Amino acid sequence: MSYYLTQANYTTEALATLIKKPQDRSAVVRAAVEKLGGKLEGLWLAFGEYDIVALCQMPDNTSAAAIALAVAAGGGVRAIKTTPLLTFEEGREAMKKAAQCGFRAPK
Repeated sequence: MSYYLTQANYTTEALATLIKKPQDRSAVVRAAVEKLGGKLEGLWLAFGEYDIVALCQMPDNTSAAAIALAVAAGGGVRAIKTTPLLTFEEGREAMKKAAQCGFRAPK
């Protein structure tokens, strides 16, 4: 399975609800991820550009897109960004393939 980093921002309405009734959303996220065949490695609240950071293992890009779509459609977030992550070994293999693909920059 591949790793995916997901970052999201709550809507102001969702934040207001969480302030009135603080809750741990990780069980809800974990259940949805697992239903798609994935594994939630962790879910964090964060300072800065994004309110939420999640690290998941998902079986494929379609499943990673599905969880992002489901979260976005739920109405509690105003922005969501998912970044596929490569292991160093996968990155090394990509570098080897890049060296062999024959691409040339314009001159």
